[in-house]
Amino acid sequence: MQMQDKGKFITLEGGEGAGKSTQIVMMADFLTAKGIDVVVTREPGGSPDAEEIRRLLISGGKDRWDAVTELLLFSAARRNHLQKKILPAINAGKWVISDRFADSTTAYQGCGYGENSVPKEMLEAVYKMVAGEFVPDVTFILDIPVDEGMKRVIARGEDKARFEQMDMAFHEKLRAAYAKIAADNPDRCVLVNALNTKENIHKELVKIIEQRFF
Repeated sequence: MQMQDKGKFITLEGGEGAGKSTQIVMMADFLTAKGIDVVVTREPGGSPDAEEIRRLLISGGKDRWDAVTELLLFSAARRNHLQKKILPAINAGKWVISDRFADSTTAYQGCGYGENSVPKEMLEAVYKMVAGEFVPDVTFILDIPVDEGMKRVIARGEDKARFEQMDMAFHEKLRAAYAKIAADNPDRCVLVNALNTKENIHKELVKIIEQRFF
């Protein structure tokens, strides 16, 4: 019996209001039209048990958890997400698109809290316990100025989640962290100008996907 080719794992990252959700829908439609079986997911969450942890992380006041506690909660959710959803789908030949993954942990818990952030060595050690050597096939980082991103968040008219309540300095640290992640991982990460139109951003992402995988 011929073995099923493994699928791909694509992640989209970026600060608040960068437009990840819109691009994920457009990307999923594009891949589905090519006959690819696509699974769309998110972090924190993605699997039923991880979604329960998500509620702990995004609700309540901005000072509810410190960076280390967030790291541990995110990592518990990620472990379950990988075991229950991501890896089974990839092993079945499906392409998984995730709204956030471990780069968010590096940016938010590893940089956003300034001197109270989690040290890099701890981030790396915990990730290795959770995921081993597993990494996304490609990561698109949507880069947007903080003030513009927050305008988009406000325009949604929804109650702000915990991380959206953080001050501008926190979000500026996130943007810088994502730029560094992209620079440090050029083979995996692509930094994308999120101020472009959604159509042009989609074309850019599709071009890269076609170059790398087709």
